[in-house]
Amino acid sequence: MPPIGPPQENPRHRLPGDHPRDPRDDPMARTGLPADVPGEGDGLSYTEPSRDDPEGPAGRGTPADTQPGVRRDAPPDTHPDTPPGDDRTAAAGSGGGPSGALGAPAARREGLLKVTGAARYAAEYPLPGRAHAWPVPAAVARGRVTGVDTTAALVLPGVLAVLTPSDAPRLGPSDDGTLAVLQNPRVPHRGWCVALVVAETLETARAAARAVRVTYATEDHDVRLRPDHPDAYEPEKAGGEPGRFELGDPEGAFAAAGVRVDVDYRVPPLHNHPMEPHATTAVWDGDRLTVYTSTQGGTTVRSVLAELFALPEDRITVVGEHVGGGFGAKGTPRPDVVLAAMAARRTGRPVTLAYPRHQMPTVVGHRAPTLNRLRLGATADGHLTTLLHEVTTQTSRVKEYVEYAGLPARVMYATEHLRSSHRVVPLDVPTPSWMRAPGEAPGMYALESAMDELAGALGIDPVELRIRNEPDHEPAGGQPFSSRNVVACLREGARRFGWETRDPRPAARAEGPLLLGTGVAAATYPFQIGASTASAQALPDGTFVVRLNAADIGTGARTVLAQIAADALGAPLDRVRTEVGRSDLPPAPLAGGSSGTASWGWAVHEACTRLASRLAGHSGPLPAKGLTARADTAGRADADSPYSRHAFGAHFAEVTVDTVTGEIRVRRLLGVYAAGRILNARTARSQFVGAMTMGLGMALTEGSTMDTAFGDFPEADLASYHVPANADVPDIEAAWIEEDDPHLNPMGSKGIGEIGIVGTAAALGNAVHHATGIRFRELPLTPDRILTGLLSER
Repeated sequence: MPPIGPPQENPRHRLPGDHPRDPRDDPMARTGLPADVPGEGDGLSYTEPSRDDPEGPAGRGTPADTQPGVRRDAPPDTHPDTPPGDDRTAAAGSGGGPSGALGAPAARREGLLKVTGAARYAAEYPLPGRAHAWPVPAAVARGRVTGVDTTAALVLPGVLAVLTPSDAPRLGPSDDGTLAVLQNPRVPHRGWCVALVVAETLETARAAARAVRVTYATEDHDVRLRPDHPDAYEPEKAGGEPGRFELGDPEGAFAAAGVRVDVDYRVPPLHNHPMEPHATTAVWDGDRLTVYTSTQGGTTVRSVLAELFALPEDRITVVGEHVGGGFGAKGTPRPDVVLAAMAARRTGRPVTLAYPRHQMPTVVGHRAPTLNRLRLGATADGHLTTLLHEVTTQTSRVKEYVEYAGLPARVMYATEHLRSSHRVVPLDVPTPSWMRAPGEAPGMYALESAMDELAGALGIDPVELRIRNEPDHEPAGGQPFSSRNVVACLREGARRFGWETRDPRPAARAEGPLLLGTGVAAATYPFQIGASTASAQALPDGTFVVRLNAADIGTGARTVLAQIAADALGAPLDRVRTEVGRSDLPPAPLAGGSSGTASWGWAVHEACTRLASRLAGHSGPLPAKGLTARADTAGRADADSPYSRHAFGAHFAEVTVDTVTGEIRVRRLLGVYAAGRILNARTARSQFVGAMTMGLGMALTEGSTMDTAFGDFPEADLASYHVPANADVPDIEAAWIEEDDPHLNPMGSKGIGEIGIVGTAAALGNAVHHATGIRFRELPLTPDRILTGLLSER
């Protein structure tokens, strides 16, 4: 996700668990209830995980300037190298505040609802009289609609309406051109919505959409990305940062370098494929609009709909209590929510629109392809003298989006000469957008692959090369790092992986027709945070309710926010209930950029701390409505910081390459991360492993192409776009460094949703090179590419 805004240094807030609390300050004691009274638990019964749980609660950790300890998912590491008397192991089991909630591997609160089918998603609200909508996608790559014949569609039984560019409801202006659907006859790319059918049933809507006949005046289209494109330009901004950054004389330093690497890496278009497609159910009640939608940010959806439909925000309710994944594609409103609202207004009926899987690649964003040129210059002893990362990418003619793959080069390695630049080509293609770790995922694939090539040219171990070029401040900005434990991640990962036994020679290990190789890559992702609000309420029955319009997109946000609340209140976790996913709750920023918990958690912690203070000063029974406290972190969470704040990590991979079939199989995948305080050991591991699996797909199976004749993605379903399945995923291990960073938020937490994908593809690509001795520089590493490379070497 793009930067949410420069956050501020947060003076260290003392958590309630930092020091023993006087029993008289226990807010639960003020309720008059015994300590073992169970809470509501979101309507379900929850059990506090045992402190002897093998997954073990992650503790606060040690200061960032000491050698950190390490946590893994399960079982806990015994720290065989820890000297007697060292308190790191004890810290790892501390489990947070008096409740023991923060850091504990608490199970997801909504888990039972999901596995039993009780969790309701956007297309599953059976409102009385509900109809269904089906979009008609443009069948040309560029042009203008000259006519829409709806006759055959309207005669089908059950068809209620067909909306066209000539008669659809008019929308207000928006900064997002992708939402201006059915507003004019222009067709900016294939797949653009040119009509919308509304019918009594989904099947009827689909059949009627096929019966609509659209005629076009076509125009020549251009959909091919190339580095010498005459329309390429340098954007002012890339991911909220300057599109171009230059330090020193990178060209001159490269020409003078003793050892040089000049390589190109290509990453194809990639597509977000959450389990739940983009879907919305919309209903009007007079001039009031309610939408049930699959979104990563309901507060944003409400504000956008208010502009488009000229409504006050208080007349719009956005509900997204359960979201079946997003990966960035649901970070901002997509056409489904606008089309559903338009159809509901036209028909006077509730309307559900769920995008079919094959339409999603063209209408909900995708990771733009990137052409990456890396030039590295170094001394003979392995110190970088210059680093140039020049990125060429594409955007649509509807809306500018820059895949900011050059930004990681500004953070990772010490050098006096640096260039990080972007060039963008506007084409007649669908608008790209955010996909898990936008910028960092493709950018670090290219940078970490080039670093591996430099290590080979120097004859230096690739782990050692990275350590030798560790900066003591951010290379581009000059700020000190709030914490930076990438070296600790590399060393711990090398220890766990058995890196010291590695034969550095490429193509040196074989098992029959299988070539074996291992690879490494570092990872980084920026700490991002936004202002949020939250409320906390103490009820007379001894339970607490925390409310805010956060989006739980499958990350376990409900659970972790309850843990933050329990820790701040000093209350048992099963006494705390969370309400999220409704726009009538206190406003909160979107779930994106790994910023959700960092942003929402600050507001929750503050509201609960204030509530605890109110309870401490309250005597007698609570009033019938309980006591409430609120928090708004605006001006603090989103203020500037003098520190460069990032999560870091290291990935290690072992692969086999079949010389007969070209198939790559991953035997081992290890990720070690430094991401501040881990707030829930179980959900954190899930996030890390999920991201690593997605990185495996990026490296080996996922890839899309642009059909230049038709201006379309042929890989438009899960039969042709290969998301990793169970059989593709090896034994994956996720571990983390104990890291105490006082410059983030009251919890000391960084984002964890995206750091896991960032270095995975590079580690796998480097392992394939180590196995075969051949450097493959275009993803994905499919059998055809591998066999072509192997045959070319014979």
